Amino acid sequence: MEIGISSFAETTRDPATGEVMAHPQRLREVVEEVVAAEQAGLAVYGLGEHHRSDYAASAPAVVLAAAAARTERIRLTSAVTVLSSDDPVRVFQDFATLDGLSDGRAEIIAGRGSFIESFPLFGYDLDDYDELFAEKLELLLAIRRDERVTWSGRHRAPIHDLGVYPRPVQEELPVWVGVGGSPSSVVRAGRLGLPLAVAIIGGMPEQFRPLVDLYRRSLAEAGHAPKPVAVHSHGFLAPTTQQAVEINYGPMAVAMNTIGRERGWQPYSRVGYEAARSRRGALYVGSPAEVADKLLLLDEQLGGVDRFMLHVSVGTMPHRDVLRAIELLGTEVAPAVRAELAGRRVAAEA
Repeated sequence: MEIGISSFAETTRDPATGEVMAHPQRLREVVEEVVAAEQAGLAVYGLGEHHRSDYAASAPAVVLAAAAARTERIRLTSAVTVLSSDDPVRVFQDFATLDGLSDGRAEIIAGRGSFIESFPLFGYDLDDYDELFAEKLELLLAIRRDERVTWSGRHRAPIHDLGVYPRPVQEELPVWVGVGGSPSSVVRAGRLGLPLAVAIIGGMPEQFRPLVDLYRRSLAEAGHAPKPVAVHSHGFLAPTTQQAVEINYGPMAVAMNTIGRERGWQPYSRVGYEAARSRRGALYVGSPAEVADKLLLLDEQLGGVDRFMLHVSVGTMPHRDVLRAIELLGTEVAPAVRAELAGRRVAAEA
């Protein structure tokens, strides 16, 4: 199991100080997080795209390119690229550029997006939400496949035998499909033979097993070899569980209630937080041993997980605490999980 970090570069109000971090400072912190993740031995860093005041990263490829200049091994991906409201030509060019700067470490996780601010910003109609994604994913894959492209659709001007540059270092720029729980989305990913990234941020991970099984059946029925499955979930680590909870709960409650007021959710409560933090819940907050145990359980629940991305942090937390959480994930959790899974494979083959 590859283990890494994801972030939305949140700039929500700090519950301890009442201050709101400036976007430039948060973007610089993201670059430092990527460097820390590589130093801790983590495999991947993913940065989400948003277009609102409480998130700093509207152009993830630019931020990841800054991190590429300071790293050598860690893979760099969007998490997610809101493809429905973007231009696939530009998306490919941005990430092919990142691939060149990082010497072949770029990836794209393409999704429809759970936030809708980008649609009016770039002139798209939400009534076309599903059709936009399907059409633009088709174009993105065409550009990935062929240097010169001929294509036409409803929501973008046609392309006739035009080249798209630069080309990536990797023979095939990795494109994943990011989903939140839609069966049609996992079937699309399976039929296209694309890796799947599942956001599990509520309920119990075991409830997502039918979705992952549907994806794997769709892959097989379309004649594709097995592809990786990734999971993205919220979480936080500290040397002890008590420390992790004390640092994490306040900022997370602020962030979740900010979104919740917009979407009509019930207020985020400590009771709900503790339930999510339980062993079968979807919140990975605790000591390294506790988080490692939950990741091993997740692997069992979903019939195997190829990549896990811990979303650190939800809300604004002290930068030193976030860096410490990243260090613990890489130096204590990841080795423990890898060793246990390797032992299980040996036992299964015996």
